[in-house]
Amino acid sequence: MTVSPINGETLDGRGKTMTQFYDRMIEWRERHLSEKHLVLLLSFFVGAFSATAAALLKSFIHLIQRFVETQLIAGGHTWWYLITPVIGITLAALFVKYIVRDDISHGITKILYAISQRKSIIKAHNMWSSVVGSALTIGFGGSVGAEAPIVLTGAAIGSNLAKAFRLDQKTMMLMIGCGAAGAIGGIFKAPIAGLVFTLEVLMMDLTMTSVAPLLISSVTATAISYILTGTDPMFPLKAAEPFLVQRIPWYLVLGAMCGFVSLYFTRGMNRLEQWMKHNVRSIGLKILIGGLTLSVLIFLFPPLYGEGYDVIHQLINGDSLTALKNSPLEKYLATTDFYAQLSTVNTQLIILAYFIAIILVKIVASVATNGAGGVGGIFAPSLFMGAIVGFVTARIMNLFGLAVPETSFALVGMAGLMSGVMHAPLTGIFLIAELTGGYHLFMPLMIVSVISYLTIMLFEPHSLYAMRLAQKGELLTHNKDRNVLTLLKMDHVLETDFITVSPEMTLGQLVKVISESKRNIFPVIDKEGHLKGILLLDEVRNIMFQPRLYNRFTVGRLMTSPAAILRFDQPMEKVMETFEDTGAWNLPVVDQDRRYLGFVSKSKIFNSYRNVLVHFSEE
Repeated sequence: MTVSPINGETLDGRGKTMTQFYDRMIEWRERHLSEKHLVLLLSFFVGAFSATAAALLKSFIHLIQRFVETQLIAGGHTWWYLITPVIGITLAALFVKYIVRDDISHGITKILYAISQRKSIIKAHNMWSSVVGSALTIGFGGSVGAEAPIVLTGAAIGSNLAKAFRLDQKTMMLMIGCGAAGAIGGIFKAPIAGLVFTLEVLMMDLTMTSVAPLLISSVTATAISYILTGTDPMFPLKAAEPFLVQRIPWYLVLGAMCGFVSLYFTRGMNRLEQWMKHNVRSIGLKILIGGLTLSVLIFLFPPLYGEGYDVIHQLINGDSLTALKNSPLEKYLATTDFYAQLSTVNTQLIILAYFIAIILVKIVASVATNGAGGVGGIFAPSLFMGAIVGFVTARIMNLFGLAVPETSFALVGMAGLMSGVMHAPLTGIFLIAELTGGYHLFMPLMIVSVISYLTIMLFEPHSLYAMRLAQKGELLTHNKDRNVLTLLKMDHVLETDFITVSPEMTLGQLVKVISESKRNIFPVIDKEGHLKGILLLDEVRNIMFQPRLYNRFTVGRLMTSPAAILRFDQPMEKVMETFEDTGAWNLPVVDQDRRYLGFVSKSKIFNSYRNVLVHFSEE
């Protein structure tokens, strides 16, 4: 019997043969194929596999949707629209709990975590589990998008393919980026957006070494998507409104509106998710609350059903009234001679109020979907809300007689909201241009995207994806100094060779301890190990050579409070801020229960910082 070098399991004869073949293949690659050429070759396959996964996901979603429409909804049974989302959420939740047995939500946050921790390892099941989970969720009408799950799928493909060829973590990180670029290029038919998304959102460094593989993956995925589904853009425009210079001020207003709605989207969704996570723990209760909430919202606002791409297509092509189909508002207006009074101010205000309400409750529907156990992302919700924000802004301006094109504003609004929510203006610009073929609107796309990004940056420094990691100090950025501090962990710099003393110890006993110590600081701890204070050698130097005082003073009387106390789970950036604020050179470290663990010195951090910086710069 032989032990596998990969997972440590005992192999039979067949397994031994497979392992030997695998080892010979790796050896052949190392002798005949340079790592540079291997990376370029793998980037092609990562792009191809990511595009295939995107096509499979779309096919699964459409298959389920077709089943719902032909088998359940056919015959006028529209009440099924209120039930099918709950069915999808339940199936996805059970699939995740009993088959996957792992959390597969927040896909892009998981990618950022893998990159930030320098492991660049994404679990193998993510190559297929997100596809199944999101297909069940979205196919049955969950109010989320399929893009984040497919980006996680692509990244997992890249990570595991690099791992199979025993590449280093730096190259694995690049393969993760290739998978993400391929996923965006494949699902949106947007090769440039795939590249800039990886650079902006995943915060990968732009170098000639990284650009070529990323481009290969993105272009390959897009080409395969063209072959499978045609070359038409995802949201083709029926008519193209020209860009007029005199409308620039109104695009500036739209950019600011998108920025504020992005802030509402980001903070509102984050707080709702936190509430759901901390207050509803039972999976059955989550499905009940999330399902009921989603059903009620879909009954009141049918555009919330599914990804909402039909509504986007309607708004950017001037067919906003179709979005009211099957809604309570349509039935009410039909009884009031709605179409005869379509141009009246009151009717327009009613329509505006309806769409504004959709903007406000969309994040509730998305959180209800994901919080109840569904699997989906925020790409589609941000595009959906952006189109409505653009439409509503233009309609309000037109009520004041400004004569702005509602279709163009709806299109550009998608770029604005995506730029704000993701903190990625370039992604917003290129993605919407490629999604719609609206290259003639590059100028307004740039204006709205940049203004939206600048607006939200005044209030929120991190995107919804990065926010969770930034709060824990686990986020890498393009700031190299900050990245080095992020990579430093407390256990790398913790010093534990300090002799502890107790508060009851006398000065005479302390003198004996001092004679055996190489340090001039002594942490004072109680019987349970809790830190009570510190004792500095300089504080007792003037009395330690007076034997008559040995029994008069105790450590409890001589100890002082440290300038600050660090917690073991604090990010290194916060640790350095504490050192700067206090001016201290050594600070004690405790756990969550204030039990003493050791000391951290500024010199130790500087030494570790230099070592990591040298390694980081070499990469």
